[in-house]
This record gives sequence, C-alpha cells and structure tokens, in this order.
Amino acid sequence: MGVKIMGKSWVFLIVVLSCWASMAEAEYFKYKDPKQPLGVRIKDLMKRMTVEEKIGQMTQIDRTVASNEVMKKYLIGSILSGGGSVPAKHASAETWVDMVNDFQKGSLSTRLGIPMIYGIDAVHGHNNVYKATIFPHNVGLGVTRDPVLVKKIGAATALEVRATGIQYAFAPCIAVCRDPRWGRCFESYSEDPKIVKLMTEIIPGLQGDIPAGSRKGVPFVGGQTKIAACAKHYLGDGGTHLGTNEGNTITDAKQLFRIHMPAYYDSVVKGVATIMTSYSSWNGLKMHANRYLVTDFLKNTLKFKGFVISDWQGIDRITEPAHANYTYSIVAGMNAGIDMFMVPYNYTEFIDGLTYLVKNKFISMTRVDDAVKRILRVKFTMGLFENPLADYSMTKHLGSQEHRDLAREAVRKTLVLLKNGKSSKKPLLPLPKKASKILVAGSHADNLGYQCGGWTLEWQGLSGDITEGTTILSAVKSAVDPKTQVVFNENPDAGFVKSSKFDYAIVVVGEHPYAETFGDSKNLTIPEPGPSTIKNVCGSVKCVVVLISGRPVVVQPFVETIDALVAAWLPGTKGQGVTDALFGDYGFTGKLARTWFKSVDQLPMNVGDAHYDPLYPFGFGLTTEASKKL
Repeated sequence: MGVKIMGKSWVFLIVVLSCWASMAEAEYFKYKDPKQPLGVRIKDLMKRMTVEEKIGQMTQIDRTVASNEVMKKYLIGSILSGGGSVPAKHASAETWVDMVNDFQKGSLSTRLGIPMIYGIDAVHGHNNVYKATIFPHNVGLGVTRDPVLVKKIGAATALEVRATGIQYAFAPCIAVCRDPRWGRCFESYSEDPKIVKLMTEIIPGLQGDIPAGSRKGVPFVGGQTKIAACAKHYLGDGGTHLGTNEGNTITDAKQLFRIHMPAYYDSVVKGVATIMTSYSSWNGLKMHANRYLVTDFLKNTLKFKGFVISDWQGIDRITEPAHANYTYSIVAGMNAGIDMFMVPYNYTEFIDGLTYLVKNKFISMTRVDDAVKRILRVKFTMGLFENPLADYSMTKHLGSQEHRDLAREAVRKTLVLLKNGKSSKKPLLPLPKKASKILVAGSHADNLGYQCGGWTLEWQGLSGDITEGTTILSAVKSAVDPKTQVVFNENPDAGFVKSSKFDYAIVVVGEHPYAETFGDSKNLTIPEPGPSTIKNVCGSVKCVVVLISGRPVVVQPFVETIDALVAAWLPGTKGQGVTDALFGDYGFTGKLARTWFKSVDQLPMNVGDAHYDPLYPFGFGLTTEASKKL
C-alpha cells in the first residue's frame, strides 16, 4: 500500500518536474517566439547576453575575413561586401545564397543563435552582382522629380538583393551635393534639399510602407521581399569645403539643418532601419565623434529607434593620421552614439579594445545596451529570427525583364535636353530613324562600364563589357531602320567625317568611372579624346552629343559647335532608354536638378546664390514630343 502511494507520488513528482522543465524551456525561448511583443523579445534576449555576445552584435566584418567558424568564435553580428567583394567572379545568385547561408549557419550555431545581418552597397540596383539590373545613379534620378519611380526602383532593388540571400543595403545616399567637384556627387539626387527629401520615397520601396499609426522613428522592414535600408551619410557630406571627399563642412547650425537635415527627417518618419555616419566633419569635428548630432539630435530629438552604423573603418578616421590612437577612436565613436561598427578586417583589435574599455568602465554598459537593443530591434523587425536562411526561390528576380524595363523607363526620364538645334526654329531632335548613313562616335558609345560609372561590379567601376546590358551603340543599331547604315568610329578625324557623307552623327563622350576620393576634381573637364571627338565630328556634320557624367562638367567651349546636347548622367545597363528619346519614341522631359556652371571658378554655385550666373540654370530642360512617324 505504502509502496503504491510512493509510486503515485513519484509519478506526480515527475509530472511536476516535467511541467517546470517545459515552462523553463518555454521561458528560455521567449525571444524566439514571434507571438511575443517586440519589446518582450528584445528584453528577454538582452538579459541572456554576455558582454562578449553584445560586442559581437556591434561588429561588422567583410566577407573576405568571415567564415562559419569566425561567426561562431567571435559571435559576429553582421557581415558586409565592400565594393567588388564577391564570392567569385561572375558569381550566380545561387552562389551568393550559398555563401550567405554558410555564414548564417555559423551564427545560428552559437549559444543564443542570434542571426547575422548581411549588408552590401546596392546603390543603383544590386550593383556588385553580375547580371543584376543597373539603374541610373541618383544624379540622374533627381532629374525626374518622380518619387513613384524611385519607389519602384527601391522595390526592384530589394527583390534583386534578396535574390542573392542578402537582407540589407547601404542605400539610399541622401547627400545634398552643393559642389560638383565632390567625387560622390553622382550619388546625390540634387543640390536642392526639397528634391532630395522627395526621393526618400525609395526607402518604402526598399523596406515596404510603414503600417498606419506606427510610432515615429521605429524601423520597419515588411517581410521577405524587402530589405533594411540605410540613409547615408549623416550629416553634411555633400557640403564640404571645395567639394573635398571626407572633408569639412563649414557652416552654422541653421544652414546645416536647412540644407542637409530635411531628408533625414523624412527617412526617420518612413521607418528607415539604419543610418550611416559620414567620414566628413562639421566645423572641424568628425561626424563619427559628434555626440550632439548622433545621440542628442538623431536619437533623442528625432526619436530614431533603428541603429547607427559607422562607415568603412570610419572610427579609424577620427584621428589623423587614421588609426593613430585606436583606443580613443573606439571611445569617441561609442560615446557619439554609433551602434554597429564597420571594422572590415581588423575586427579582433576592435573586439579586444571595446571589451577592455567596457570591462574597465571607460564605456558604460548603458551605452552598450542601447546599441545592442537597436540592432536586435532591426533584426526582429525584419523577421530574421523566423527566416534566417535564404533559399533559391528568389533567384529569378535577379536581372528580371520587368526590372530591366523599369530601368529603361528610368533612363529616358533622367535625360536632360540642354540644346536642340543651332536655332530654335531648326531642332535636330528627334532624329529620323530612316537615314542613309549615320555615324556613332565617342569613347562612351560602346562601353557598358563607362555607362554605369562607379560602384558597378567593382568599387571604382570598370571599362568594357562588364555585365549584361545594352550599350548606346547597340541601342542605336536596334532603333534605326534596318536599311540605315550605322558606322561606328570611336575617335574619327575630321577628314573621315567630311568625306563619308553622313546624314548626322551621335557622339557619346564623358567621364571615366570613379568613386569617392578618386572622383574629386578641381577642373571638371571631359577627358581626352572626348573634346577632340566633339571637335572633329561636330565641326563636320550635324551632331548630337550625349554626355555620360556623374555631374555637370565643362561644356561651354563646345556648345557653339554642337547642334544638340543631352545630359545622360550615368544611365546604367539600359542604353535603349537613351535612344528612346533620341529617336522620338518618347519625348524629353527631364529638368536639371543641379546647376550647370559655365566655369569651375564659379563654384560652389547653387540656385538662390547671389552670384548665380549659370550656363544652364537649375530646373532647365528642353522638351520634345514623341513622334508618330519617323
């Protein structure tokens, strides 16, 4: 009898213990339960994390030094691809997915299984990836003043980024370029803060529309077809003295906030997930060390709840020379309010340094916890905990026909017609498709790499047949009547042009690709043989010059010679967008979003300035009607 009772008691005890174990297990996994409120999940995970796990979350490393084992050992929170950092030359979408998943499996095998987030510079389409759709750079998109178009481009870019298993893009750049001598001017939509603000509509394209009634500043990423965006570079990167990249923006607070802040207000309101600090300084203080602008204003006044990320080795640049006092740089960056640190290669130095500083109370745990909460908020919001691994189902979106059609539409809307005929009574454009013989000339006519510019396949861009796309020469051949003879001569002499009896010529010249400091220019001239080609061709036959550039360049010496002038900016992979307008299938509609100067001596010169005397003013652009019969 007694034994029986003991047996029953024993069974009861086992049941109770099992219940407790189940409850404990349920409690342990609370942060993994998508039904729990976001705040509960963050709090539950935070209380389980060690200092090492928290610091790991704040660390972002380049894929070249990452591995499954590194993710596991150092508890790394994020990986990036720097410009041109790819798993293999011409890697397929599937190869990208496999690489990202391998890194992710390392993260998932850690004690808490916190998924990593993978970031990439998808700044005009998924531009690091072979066969992706390359859209026009921002300098062209600003011309359209079309927020609906850029939202569509954002949505298309998100799909192509997800096609490779990646969930985060360092875009958009919402700099207000006030001086075209700046090497990143092509990444800016306009010199006018109103246009730049308008173009923040790319953010809901990338991330999805925030739900009605959302709290201001809370990040939002709407599911597996969307990606986290990054508004950059905070703040004033487009206003540096003499347009020097990573330079000093010398202005008072009123002007800084009037010109460079409006697009950030809108980005925060639209739920942008992350914001990147700028290499540049404001009145001598590096932005990576500016507590007032990063913490007091962005986080506390604007109520931004996403995370702030440094630029590439950004904290190193707090000191001059860079990396001269790394301990100080870590303290300054942390105390400014940076949450995630882009330390692509020397990540162990960063982790060791930050760990020492936290454990010895040089940096408070409150500051660490603020950073980690923000990073986790974005990861939870994105659904990374529920869907950490990518599959091949999205690969079909990379370079899809729908996206290429959108890029073509974008190209034709970015074109600005600056001149059309020696006199307004005799316009040259649209060009007739039926002609006996036409000339296509210029270094940029049959060069897809030049058409795309910097940040395409490689950081600095490339020359030649670099990816899938259509050059302007190919587009001309497709657009004209089958009986029209198209002659291509990259740099013909005047004698050849005069003796060949061409009906007209299309000359495509411009800048060579560049990015960042490599693009800084004091003279803004078209490199040879561009000027020679213009002179030889346009002095001998009716010609239209199509200018491929990341900004206004010196054209005043050539304007009299040429019959028609088109600013095509950096159009990307769809050359047909240019010929759509040249041959009148569509009209020219673009209006300058930048002032076109006469001489670099006038710079900086922006609309509204007292000394405003442009060659072509802000807002200028001739229009044409689509032709019915050509």
